[in-house]
Amino acid sequence: MTEIGIGIIGGGYMGKAHAAAMVAVGTVFETTLRPRLEMVAATSDDSAARYRDAYGFARSTGDWRVLVADPKVEAVIIASVQSTHLDIAKAAFALGKPVMCEKPMGLTEAEAQQMTDLAKAAGVANMVAYNYIRTPASQMARKMIAAGDLGRIHYIRAEHVEDFQNDPATFAAWRCEGDANGTLGDLAPHIINAARALMGPIASVNAVIETVYDERGPYTVTNDDQLQAMVRFEGGAMGHLFASRVATGRKMGYAYEITGDKGAIRFDQEDQNSLWYFDNADPKDRAGFRRILTGPEHPDYLPFCQGPGHGTGYQDQIIIEAKDFLKAIETGEAIYPTFREGLEVQRTVAAIRASNKTQSWQNVSDF
Repeated sequence: MTEIGIGIIGGGYMGKAHAAAMVAVGTVFETTLRPRLEMVAATSDDSAARYRDAYGFARSTGDWRVLVADPKVEAVIIASVQSTHLDIAKAAFALGKPVMCEKPMGLTEAEAQQMTDLAKAAGVANMVAYNYIRTPASQMARKMIAAGDLGRIHYIRAEHVEDFQNDPATFAAWRCEGDANGTLGDLAPHIINAARALMGPIASVNAVIETVYDERGPYTVTNDDQLQAMVRFEGGAMGHLFASRVATGRKMGYAYEITGDKGAIRFDQEDQNSLWYFDNADPKDRAGFRRILTGPEHPDYLPFCQGPGHGTGYQDQIIIEAKDFLKAIETGEAIYPTFREGLEVQRTVAAIRASNKTQSWQNVSDF
Protein backbone atom coordinates (compact mmCIF):
# COMPACT_ATOMS: atom_id res chain seq x y z
CA MET A 1 0.00 0.00 0.00
CA THR A 2 1.14 3.51 -0.83
CA GLU A 3 -0.12 6.71 0.75
CA ILE A 4 -1.18 9.65 -1.39
CA GLY A 5 -1.75 13.14 -0.03
CA ILE A 6 -5.17 14.54 -0.93
CA GLY A 7 -5.99 18.24 -1.03
CA ILE A 8 -9.64 19.32 -1.19
CA ILE A 9 -10.60 22.85 -2.13
CA GLY A 10 -13.96 23.67 -0.58
CA GLY A 11 -15.19 22.22 2.67
CA GLY A 12 -18.94 22.60 2.31
CA TYR A 13 -21.50 20.02 1.20
CA MET A 14 -19.41 18.36 -1.50
CA GLY A 15 -16.08 18.99 0.20
CA LYS A 16 -17.30 17.03 3.20
CA ALA A 17 -18.61 14.23 0.97
CA HIS A 18 -15.24 13.89 -0.78
CA ALA A 19 -13.35 13.98 2.51
CA ALA A 20 -15.54 11.22 3.96
CA ALA A 21 -15.12 9.17 0.78
CA MET A 22 -11.34 9.44 0.87
CA VAL A 23 -11.33 8.28 4.50
CA ALA A 24 -13.49 5.24 3.67
CA VAL A 25 -12.35 4.17 0.20
CA GLY A 26 -9.22 2.27 1.26
CA THR A 27 -11.20 0.08 3.60
CA VAL A 28 -14.23 -0.43 1.34
CA PHE A 29 -12.34 -1.20 -1.87
CA GLU A 30 -8.97 -2.19 -0.37
CA THR A 31 -7.24 0.18 -2.79
CA THR A 32 -3.51 0.04 -3.41
CA LEU A 33 -3.31 3.81 -3.01
CA ARG A 34 -4.44 4.88 0.45
CA PRO A 35 -5.54 8.52 0.70
CA ARG A 36 -4.21 10.79 3.41
CA LEU A 37 -6.25 13.93 4.10
CA GLU A 38 -3.36 16.35 3.80
CA MET A 39 -4.92 19.80 3.42
CA VAL A 40 -8.26 21.55 3.00
CA ALA A 41 -8.71 25.05 1.58
CA ALA A 42 -11.66 27.39 2.09
CA THR A 43 -12.42 31.08 1.64
CA SER A 44 -10.85 32.02 4.98
CA ASP A 45 -8.29 30.62 7.39
CA ASP A 46 -10.95 30.29 10.09
CA SER A 47 -13.43 28.30 8.01
CA ALA A 48 -10.64 26.11 6.64
CA ALA A 49 -9.47 25.39 10.19
CA ARG A 50 -13.00 24.34 11.16
CA TYR A 51 -13.13 21.93 8.21
CA ARG A 52 -9.66 20.63 9.10
CA ASP A 53 -10.70 19.76 12.62
CA ALA A 54 -14.12 18.39 11.67
CA TYR A 55 -12.95 16.12 8.82
CA GLY A 56 -9.50 15.10 10.00
CA PHE A 57 -7.16 16.95 7.65
CA ALA A 58 -3.56 17.44 8.73
CA ARG A 59 -3.49 21.10 7.69
CA SER A 60 -5.66 23.90 6.33
CA THR A 61 -5.39 27.17 4.45
CA GLY A 62 -7.54 30.10 3.37
CA ASP A 63 -5.74 30.23 0.00
CA TRP A 64 -6.23 27.45 -2.52
CA ARG A 65 -2.93 28.40 -4.19
CA VAL A 66 -1.07 27.32 -1.06
CA LEU A 67 -2.81 23.94 -1.17
CA VAL A 68 -2.08 23.31 -4.85
CA ALA A 69 1.59 24.29 -4.50
CA ASP A 70 2.24 22.18 -1.41
CA PRO A 71 4.47 19.18 -2.25
CA LYS A 72 2.64 16.94 0.22
CA VAL A 73 -0.60 17.47 -1.73
CA GLU A 74 -0.26 14.92 -4.51
CA ALA A 75 -3.82 15.03 -5.92
CA VAL A 76 -6.39 17.81 -5.93
CA ILE A 77 -10.18 17.66 -5.59
CA ILE A 78 -12.01 20.82 -6.66
CA ALA A 79 -15.23 21.25 -4.67
CA SER A 80 -15.37 25.04 -4.75
CA VAL A 81 -17.62 27.40 -6.72
CA GLN A 82 -17.69 26.99 -10.48
CA SER A 83 -15.97 30.32 -11.17
CA THR A 84 -12.77 29.01 -9.55
CA HIS A 85 -12.48 25.70 -11.41
CA LEU A 86 -10.39 26.86 -14.37
CA ASP A 87 -7.71 28.66 -12.35
CA ILE A 88 -7.34 25.81 -9.87
CA ALA A 89 -7.10 23.15 -12.58
CA LYS A 90 -4.58 25.24 -14.49
CA ALA A 91 -2.34 25.56 -11.43
CA ALA A 92 -2.61 21.87 -10.51
CA PHE A 93 -1.94 20.57 -14.01
CA ALA A 94 1.06 22.88 -14.33
CA LEU A 95 2.57 20.96 -11.39
CA GLY A 96 1.59 17.58 -12.83
CA LYS A 97 -1.01 16.86 -10.18
CA PRO A 98 -4.13 14.74 -10.87
CA VAL A 99 -7.43 16.58 -10.56
CA MET A 100 -11.01 15.56 -9.83
CA CYS A 101 -13.41 18.45 -10.41
CA GLU A 102 -17.01 18.86 -9.34
CA LYS A 103 -19.48 19.44 -12.14
CA PRO A 104 -19.94 21.50 -14.20
CA MET A 105 -16.26 21.93 -15.04
CA GLY A 106 -16.21 25.62 -15.95
CA LEU A 107 -18.47 28.61 -16.35
CA THR A 108 -18.69 28.12 -20.12
CA GLU A 109 -17.91 25.54 -22.76
CA ALA A 110 -14.83 27.63 -23.61
CA GLU A 111 -13.52 27.20 -20.05
CA ALA A 112 -14.33 23.49 -20.18
CA GLN A 113 -12.40 23.22 -23.45
CA GLN A 114 -9.40 24.94 -21.90
CA MET A 115 -9.50 22.65 -18.87
CA THR A 116 -9.70 19.59 -21.14
CA ASP A 117 -6.74 20.78 -23.19
CA LEU A 118 -4.72 21.42 -20.03
CA ALA A 119 -5.53 17.95 -18.72
CA LYS A 120 -4.42 16.35 -21.97
CA ALA A 121 -1.19 18.33 -22.05
CA ALA A 122 -0.41 17.42 -18.42
CA GLY A 123 -0.97 13.73 -19.09
CA VAL A 124 -2.24 13.05 -15.57
CA ALA A 125 -5.45 11.55 -14.19
CA ASN A 126 -8.48 13.79 -14.53
CA MET A 127 -12.11 13.16 -13.68
CA VAL A 128 -15.41 15.02 -13.42
CA ALA A 129 -17.55 14.14 -10.41
CA TYR A 130 -20.72 12.82 -12.03
CA ASN A 131 -21.61 10.53 -9.15
CA TYR A 132 -25.19 9.48 -9.92
CA ILE A 133 -24.30 7.45 -13.00
CA ARG A 134 -22.13 5.30 -10.69
CA THR A 135 -24.92 3.58 -8.76
CA PRO A 136 -24.76 -0.22 -9.19
CA ALA A 137 -28.18 -0.09 -10.89
CA SER A 138 -27.16 2.50 -13.48
CA GLN A 139 -23.87 0.73 -14.09
CA MET A 140 -25.91 -2.44 -14.70
CA ALA A 141 -28.17 -0.54 -17.09
CA ARG A 142 -25.14 0.51 -19.11
CA LYS A 143 -23.93 -3.11 -19.23
CA MET A 144 -27.31 -4.36 -20.41
CA ILE A 145 -27.49 -1.75 -23.15
CA ALA A 146 -23.94 -2.52 -24.30
CA ALA A 147 -24.75 -6.24 -24.36
CA GLY A 148 -27.73 -5.62 -26.66
CA ASP A 149 -30.35 -6.75 -24.16
CA LEU A 150 -32.67 -3.94 -25.24
CA GLY A 151 -31.98 -4.47 -28.94
CA ARG A 152 -32.19 -1.44 -31.20
CA ILE A 153 -32.89 1.47 -28.87
CA HIS A 154 -35.12 4.19 -30.23
CA TYR A 155 -36.13 6.40 -27.28
CA ILE A 156 -35.10 7.72 -23.87
CA ARG A 157 -37.05 9.89 -21.46
CA ALA A 158 -34.79 11.26 -18.76
CA GLU A 159 -35.19 13.86 -16.06
CA HIS A 160 -33.52 15.39 -13.04
CA VAL A 161 -36.23 17.02 -10.93
CA GLU A 162 -36.17 18.36 -7.38
CA ASP A 163 -38.31 20.82 -5.42
CA PHE A 164 -35.84 22.81 -3.30
CA GLN A 165 -36.94 26.06 -5.02
CA ASN A 166 -40.63 25.29 -5.41
CA ASP A 167 -41.76 27.84 -2.81
CA PRO A 168 -41.14 31.42 -4.01
CA ALA A 169 -41.20 32.60 -0.39
CA THR A 170 -38.56 30.12 0.78
CA PHE A 171 -35.36 30.01 -1.21
CA ALA A 172 -31.60 30.44 -1.28
CA ALA A 173 -30.84 33.98 -2.49
CA TRP A 174 -27.60 32.99 -4.21
CA ARG A 175 -29.54 30.68 -6.51
CA CYS A 176 -31.47 33.61 -8.00
CA GLU A 177 -28.73 34.82 -10.32
CA GLY A 178 -25.99 33.47 -12.52
CA ASP A 179 -26.28 30.79 -15.20
CA ALA A 180 -24.21 28.38 -13.10
CA ASN A 181 -26.79 28.54 -10.30
CA GLY A 182 -29.82 27.97 -12.52
CA THR A 183 -31.25 24.57 -13.34
CA LEU A 184 -29.39 24.27 -16.63
CA GLY A 185 -26.12 24.95 -14.84
CA ASP A 186 -26.86 22.92 -11.73
CA LEU A 187 -29.18 19.91 -12.22
CA ALA A 188 -29.30 19.47 -15.99
CA PRO A 189 -25.62 18.49 -16.42
CA HIS A 190 -26.27 15.33 -14.39
CA ILE A 191 -29.07 14.13 -16.64
CA ILE A 192 -27.22 15.16 -19.80
CA ASN A 193 -24.33 13.03 -18.57
CA ALA A 194 -26.74 10.16 -17.88
CA ALA A 195 -28.26 10.38 -21.36
CA ARG A 196 -24.82 10.37 -22.95
CA ALA A 197 -23.58 7.50 -20.76
CA LEU A 198 -26.59 5.35 -21.60
CA MET A 199 -27.26 6.35 -25.21
CA GLY A 200 -24.07 7.81 -26.63
CA PRO A 201 -23.33 11.30 -27.99
CA ILE A 202 -26.15 13.82 -28.43
CA ALA A 203 -26.19 15.19 -31.98
CA SER A 204 -28.80 17.95 -31.76
CA VAL A 205 -31.23 19.63 -29.39
CA ASN A 206 -34.40 21.70 -29.50
CA ALA A 207 -34.99 23.26 -26.10
CA VAL A 208 -37.10 25.63 -24.02
CA ILE A 209 -35.82 27.23 -20.80
CA GLU A 210 -38.22 28.80 -18.31
CA THR A 211 -38.11 30.95 -15.18
CA VAL A 212 -41.27 30.06 -13.27
CA TYR A 213 -40.84 32.66 -10.52
CA ASP A 214 -39.49 35.97 -11.83
CA GLU A 215 -39.39 37.43 -8.33
CA ARG A 216 -38.35 35.75 -5.08
CA GLY A 217 -38.75 38.05 -2.11
CA PRO A 218 -36.69 41.19 -2.80
CA TYR A 219 -34.74 39.50 -5.61
CA THR A 220 -35.32 39.47 -9.36
CA VAL A 221 -34.52 35.99 -10.65
CA THR A 222 -32.11 36.06 -13.60
CA ASN A 223 -31.68 32.34 -14.18
CA ASP A 224 -33.90 29.37 -15.01
CA ASP A 225 -36.16 27.16 -12.89
CA GLN A 226 -36.80 24.43 -15.44
CA LEU A 227 -36.10 23.33 -18.99
CA GLN A 228 -37.04 20.69 -21.50
CA ALA A 229 -35.22 19.51 -24.59
CA MET A 230 -36.01 17.22 -27.47
CA VAL A 231 -32.79 15.50 -28.46
CA ARG A 232 -31.49 13.37 -31.30
CA PHE A 233 -28.57 11.05 -30.62
CA GLU A 234 -25.78 10.32 -33.07
CA GLY A 235 -26.91 6.69 -33.07
CA GLY A 236 -30.31 7.76 -34.41
CA ALA A 237 -32.47 7.43 -31.31
CA MET A 238 -34.65 10.29 -30.12
CA GLY A 239 -35.24 11.48 -26.59
CA HIS A 240 -36.65 14.00 -24.19
CA LEU A 241 -34.75 15.59 -21.28
CA PHE A 242 -36.35 17.56 -18.47
CA ALA A 243 -34.81 19.29 -15.46
CA SER A 244 -36.51 21.32 -12.76
CA ARG A 245 -35.84 22.75 -9.32
CA VAL A 246 -39.55 23.50 -8.78
CA ALA A 247 -40.93 19.96 -9.23
CA THR A 248 -43.18 19.85 -6.17
CA GLY A 249 -42.82 16.60 -4.25
CA ARG A 250 -39.69 15.36 -6.00
CA LYS A 251 -36.56 15.16 -3.87
CA MET A 252 -34.09 13.30 -6.05
CA GLY A 253 -35.89 12.59 -9.30
CA TYR A 254 -32.92 11.51 -11.38
CA ALA A 255 -34.85 9.10 -13.57
CA TYR A 256 -34.85 7.55 -17.02
CA GLU A 257 -36.82 5.13 -19.16
CA ILE A 258 -35.24 3.59 -22.24
CA THR A 259 -37.12 1.70 -24.95
CA GLY A 260 -35.73 -0.75 -27.49
CA ASP A 261 -37.19 -3.36 -29.80
CA LYS A 262 -36.13 -6.22 -27.52
CA GLY A 263 -36.83 -4.67 -24.16
CA ALA A 264 -36.95 -1.63 -21.93
CA ILE A 265 -35.51 -0.41 -18.63
CA ARG A 266 -36.47 2.28 -16.18
CA PHE A 267 -34.79 3.74 -13.11
CA ASP A 268 -35.46 6.38 -10.45
CA GLN A 269 -32.77 7.61 -8.08
CA GLU A 270 -35.31 7.89 -5.26
CA ASP A 271 -35.29 4.08 -5.38
CA GLN A 272 -31.66 3.77 -6.37
CA ASN A 273 -31.26 0.08 -5.60
CA SER A 274 -33.88 -1.04 -8.12
CA LEU A 275 -33.68 -1.36 -11.90
CA TRP A 276 -36.88 -2.26 -13.74
CA TYR A 277 -36.56 -4.44 -16.85
CA PHE A 278 -39.07 -5.51 -19.49
CA ASP A 279 -38.03 -8.43 -21.72
CA ASN A 280 -39.96 -8.68 -24.98
CA ALA A 281 -39.13 -12.37 -25.16
CA ASP A 282 -41.27 -13.19 -22.13
CA PRO A 283 -44.48 -15.11 -22.79
CA LYS A 284 -47.46 -12.79 -23.12
CA ASP A 285 -49.12 -14.20 -20.03
CA ARG A 286 -46.05 -13.33 -17.93
CA ALA A 287 -44.98 -10.11 -19.65
CA GLY A 288 -44.32 -7.03 -17.57
CA PHE A 289 -41.62 -4.95 -15.94
CA ARG A 290 -39.74 -6.90 -13.30
CA ARG A 291 -37.67 -5.46 -10.52
CA ILE A 292 -33.96 -6.21 -10.47
CA LEU A 293 -32.85 -5.60 -6.89
CA THR A 294 -29.16 -4.73 -6.74
CA GLY A 295 -26.81 -7.10 -4.98
CA PRO A 296 -23.25 -8.47 -4.98
CA GLU A 297 -23.48 -9.49 -8.64
CA HIS A 298 -23.83 -5.87 -9.75
CA PRO A 299 -20.96 -3.44 -10.37
CA ASP A 300 -19.29 -1.93 -7.29
CA TYR A 301 -21.86 -3.36 -4.85
CA LEU A 302 -20.01 -6.25 -3.19
CA PRO A 303 -17.30 -4.15 -1.47
CA PHE A 304 -20.05 -2.45 0.54
CA CYS A 305 -22.14 -5.48 1.48
CA GLN A 306 -22.34 -9.22 0.80
CA GLY A 307 -26.12 -9.33 1.02
CA PRO A 308 -28.46 -8.51 -1.87
CA GLY A 309 -31.18 -5.99 -1.18
CA HIS A 310 -29.30 -4.18 1.59
CA GLY A 311 -28.57 -1.36 -0.81
CA THR A 312 -26.12 1.46 -1.32
CA GLY A 313 -26.69 5.17 -0.70
CA TYR A 314 -25.58 8.62 -1.82
CA GLN A 315 -22.26 8.64 0.04
CA ASP A 316 -21.42 5.25 -1.45
CA GLN A 317 -21.56 6.84 -4.91
CA ILE A 318 -18.85 9.27 -3.82
CA ILE A 319 -16.77 6.39 -2.44
CA ILE A 320 -17.05 4.58 -5.79
CA GLU A 321 -15.96 7.83 -7.43
CA ALA A 322 -12.95 8.04 -5.10
CA LYS A 323 -11.99 4.47 -6.00
CA ASP A 324 -12.10 5.29 -9.70
CA PHE A 325 -9.99 8.42 -9.21
CA LEU A 326 -7.35 6.50 -7.26
CA LYS A 327 -7.30 3.74 -9.88
CA ALA A 328 -6.79 6.33 -12.64
CA ILE A 329 -3.87 7.81 -10.72
CA GLU A 330 -2.32 4.41 -10.01
CA THR A 331 -2.67 2.90 -13.48
CA GLY A 332 -2.50 5.96 -15.73
CA GLU A 333 -5.69 4.67 -17.34
CA ALA A 334 -8.34 7.20 -18.36
CA ILE A 335 -11.41 6.28 -16.33
CA TYR A 336 -14.84 7.64 -17.21
CA PRO A 337 -15.97 10.34 -16.80
CA THR A 338 -12.84 12.32 -17.68
CA PHE A 339 -12.61 16.03 -18.43
CA ARG A 340 -13.51 15.15 -22.02
CA GLU A 341 -16.95 14.02 -20.86
CA GLY A 342 -17.28 17.20 -18.80
CA LEU A 343 -16.55 19.21 -21.94
CA GLU A 344 -19.15 17.34 -23.99
CA VAL A 345 -21.78 18.00 -21.33
CA GLN A 346 -20.90 21.69 -21.35
CA ARG A 347 -21.16 21.78 -25.15
CA THR A 348 -24.63 20.29 -24.88
CA VAL A 349 -25.56 22.93 -22.28
CA ALA A 350 -24.38 25.64 -24.70
CA ALA A 351 -26.46 24.13 -27.50
CA ILE A 352 -29.54 24.10 -25.26
CA ARG A 353 -29.06 27.79 -24.41
CA ALA A 354 -28.68 28.66 -28.08
CA SER A 355 -31.73 26.60 -29.02
CA ASN A 356 -33.86 28.42 -26.47
CA LYS A 357 -32.64 31.78 -27.76
CA THR A 358 -33.16 31.02 -31.44
CA GLN A 359 -36.19 28.72 -31.00
CA SER A 360 -34.58 26.23 -33.36
CA TRP A 361 -32.71 22.94 -33.51
CA GLN A 362 -29.00 23.28 -32.72
CA ASN A 363 -26.16 20.88 -33.50
CA VAL A 364 -23.98 20.16 -30.46
CA SER A 365 -20.95 19.90 -32.74
CA ASP A 366 -21.25 23.64 -33.44
CA PHE A 367 -20.32 24.49 -29.84
